[in-house]
Order: sequence, then C-alpha cells, then structure tokens
Amino acid sequence: MAKKDQKMSETETEEEETEAESMSESESGSEEQKQESKGGGIDYIMSLPDVPRNLPPHVELQRTRVFANIDAPTHTDSIQYSGAFASVGLDNSFRLDQFRNNFRVEVIRFSDDGMDMEFDMIGIDPAIANAFRRILIAEVPTMAIEKVFIANNTSLIQDEVLAHRLGLIPISVDPRLFEYAENNAPNERNTIVFKLHVQCAKDLEEEKGQSKKKKEEKKVPPRITVKAKDLKWLPKGSEFYLESEDSNSNSSSKSKTYTSFTCSQDSLPKFSNNKIGFKEPLDDINIARLGPGQEIELEAQAVKGVGKTHAKWSPVATAWYRMLPEVVLLEEIEDEDAETLKEKCPVGVFDIEDIANGRKRLTVARPRACTLCRECIRGGEEWEKRVSLRRVKDHFIFTIESTGALPPEVLFTEAVKILESKCERVISELS
Repeated sequence: MAKKDQKMSETETEEEETEAESMSESESGSEEQKQESKGGGIDYIMSLPDVPRNLPPHVELQRTRVFANIDAPTHTDSIQYSGAFASVGLDNSFRLDQFRNNFRVEVIRFSDDGMDMEFDMIGIDPAIANAFRRILIAEVPTMAIEKVFIANNTSLIQDEVLAHRLGLIPISVDPRLFEYAENNAPNERNTIVFKLHVQCAKDLEEEKGQSKKKKEEKKVPPRITVKAKDLKWLPKGSEFYLESEDSNSNSSSKSKTYTSFTCSQDSLPKFSNNKIGFKEPLDDINIARLGPGQEIELEAQAVKGVGKTHAKWSPVATAWYRMLPEVVLLEEIEDEDAETLKEKCPVGVFDIEDIANGRKRLTVARPRACTLCRECIRGGEEWEKRVSLRRVKDHFIFTIESTGALPPEVLFTEAVKILESKCERVISELS
C-alpha cells in the first residue's frame, strides 16, 4: 500500500508540473501577441507575410478619381475613415508627414493687370480648399466707405443710392495698416476720409441770349461724369463741422468736425510709401452723371471690415476652384472618328496627329481646358466606351479675382494666416 501511495503522489506531482509549464507557455504566448499588437491593428496586419501593400488598381482609381459618366458623376465621395481599407492592410488615416510630402502649390497664371491669378493646390482635401474659398470671400478684411455725409446733392441719384455706390468702390489701400473702428471715435488709425465736390456749370451764354451758333462754337459740354478719381483724400480728417447743440456756445472755441484726428495721416511713416486713393483702372469707375447746374458735395468715411458683414468689404470679385480634369482615351481613335470627336469638343481638348501612310490619330492635347460638358461621350454607348472623363479628387485649380484693393497673392497669404489662427484657437480651447 505504501508503494502504491508513493507512485500516485509522484504521478500527481508530474501532472502539476506539466500543467504549470503549459500555463507559462500560454502566458508567454499571450504576452508575445500583446507585444505584436502594441503598434495597432493595422501594424499587426501589415506585419503578416501575405497581406497586400497597395490597393487593387480599380479600387485605387475609385478612391482618387471622380468618373463623369453620361448620366451622372460617380465615386464623388472622398473617403476619410481611417479603417476604410483595413481588410487589405492599407492605413487610410491622415498623417502629417505624408501631407507635408504630397502637398504643393503651383502658380499657373498671373493676369497682366495683376487683378487675378490661377494656381494649383495638389494633395489637399476638398474641405480645406473650400475653407480657403470661404475665407477669401468673407473673412479677409479690406477698407470700404461706411458713412457718407451729404451737404448737397441735386443730381438725379437719390442720397441712399449714391451712398451705396460709393461703398462698393474698391479703395487701393493696405487694410493691415489700419485698426478696426468698432465703437471708437474716427481717428487717423481707423478711418480714411474722402471729399467729393463736383458741379456741372450752367450754360451762361444761353441765359444771356447768345445765339445758338455761338453756343456751339464754344462747345460747352452739356453733362459731366463723376468718377472715382474725383474723390479726394483728406489726410487731416473731416472738414465738415458739427452743428452746435448749444446756440449760446462760445463762438471763439474751436469747432469740432466729424473725425478726431490728432495728426495728419500723410505724416505717418506707414503711409509714406502707401498712398491712399484709387489706382487705375479703379479710378475710372462711374459714380454719377450731372446735368447743367447740378452739384454733389459730400464727405465719405472708410473703415475696416470683412465680407461677412457686408459684401462691400469682400476683397475678391470671385474666388472659386475646380478639380483637375483628366481625359483618357480607352482605345486608339483614328481617321474619320478622330475628326468627328475633335469637332464635338467645344473647347478644343483634342488634337489630331499624322501617323504613317496618311492616317490620322486622335490625341488629348489640352485636358486642363475640359469643362466636363460631356459632348465627347454623347451620341451612343460606343463613345462612352472609348473616352473616359475623370476628375482628380485631391488636385484643385484655384482662381482668385481681386477687386483691386490687394493683389491676389497677398489675399491668399492672408487667408492662410486666418485659417492658421482659427486652428490655433481651436487647439487652445481644447487644451
């Protein structure tokens, strides 16, 4: 019996040791799995030997292109979810280093008058491109006429219409040199004062009974046009005096004007190289037409503001973007079909080149000019199978048309600064 009990105890001891070893092996295995998965699920999947590193070509095409079919565009969504392609081992999350390497801006065109420019933004999300557009229209500040003090207006234009027209005239001045007026008194740091005094002379010769022939010889113009260049800058502030509220006030005291300038603006260093006024071609904008004996006399005060308050402060005539067109010939198109397709396109995207034996072949010469009218794929299913119209989702052709207050390149730089300040404000609020 004693030997039998000894053998049973030895057997139990061996079983316990085996169980302990198996438990330690399982614990070490789980620890190894934890170590492997510390880098994240995508990293663990990518470490496996049989996982593909890139998307299949047709999926990559759908991810990066919009297809313009004959009935409607397809694959228009921009996929932002980080795990959208986790099943094939691709991390779709946003990475700053990739954005820095891929993003670039290429200037394509500047107009001769410096009023508009076209540039490409490559490697950017549509939401960011649209943010720049909205900031340019509504949040980049400019100077515009806000208050108009009319002393005399005998023209056909009503006072409020005249004031509205004055407010829409772009002023050639850098708004960064001024402060926001808000509720402060008008001073040399936040206000620009202009004076307009134009009068159309009466035909005195006719009143004195002179002959019509003599009047024609003198060639007195019957009407005059008031233009923006007739607005004169008053660097010392307003010249209109405030009406005294107290009729018994001391007449020897200095009369107050509608502004509180402590010095002349032309004496300030920041205006020595930045003259205020209306440059060409802005100085040729019509304000009113005056007939004989009609007169306009007024003062206008310009202050700093943004377009979301009123459109007169918007620095751009328009700011817009479109995705880069991509025109692909799915098969070679030659001879009569080539001529037919070239004539179909209204903007001249296609061209024809000569090949051997007098034959002709269609080529895509100017894909950037494509307006997505889809005329080239109309006329039957055969054309849609031969030509593919696409848009690149992360390549935007951006156009800025300035009103003339600031050059378009300066406007875009200011828009970048405003977006940067917004991001910093969000980060500070979250932290």
